[in-house]
Amino acid sequence: MTSGITDPVVLERGLVDYRTTFEAMRSFTALRDASTPDEIWLLEHPPVYTMGLAARHEHLPRSGNAIAIEWIDRGGQITYHGPGQVIMYVLIDLVRRHLSVHRLVKLLEQAVIDMLAEHGVGAVRRDKAPGVYVEGAKIAALGLKVRRGASYHGLALNACMDLSPFAAIDPCGYPGLAVTQTQALGIDESPQALGRALAARFIHLIRPDR
Repeated sequence: MTSGITDPVVLERGLVDYRTTFEAMRSFTALRDASTPDEIWLLEHPPVYTMGLAARHEHLPRSGNAIAIEWIDRGGQITYHGPGQVIMYVLIDLVRRHLSVHRLVKLLEQAVIDMLAEHGVGAVRRDKAPGVYVEGAKIAALGLKVRRGASYHGLALNACMDLSPFAAIDPCGYPGLAVTQTQALGIDESPQALGRALAARFIHLIRPDR
């Protein structure tokens, strides 16, 4: 690219353990320098609840299911990850790309909105409630951490998963918040295909020549 800033490297990692991936993101961010290429990790996780920096014990799942719980360093409260969900972790040098955290959140949301629009689904963002919503139901959740000017964590898009574990929590801290997924909206695409499309849309949005 004419600016000298290259597109992120996209890595498809398949179904991978949450804790292992979390530690890998932290290690990548700690070791990177100004010349390290940005990366986007596309993957899925086995069933797990994650508790962000704003989470408290009262946000823990109400049911006694056997799903693992991880306390982590992203923003936000509690959410659920499981097979059939598109996870896109964005390991981006914000300083190099002249991006604020607020701007990165908006671009991640816009990537989901644009991708869903390509399938004829209208989606929106909400003020003070990061994520993407379709007819009042949340379809994508966001949470980020920035360290040394670089981001990690990212977003989770519900595609074709078991949504029942969401019923045991208040998703992202909102009691009664409905959740939905692309399959229920008539989008017949695999999580892998949706992940690639989402990454492509996000890369387009962060290019400096836009």
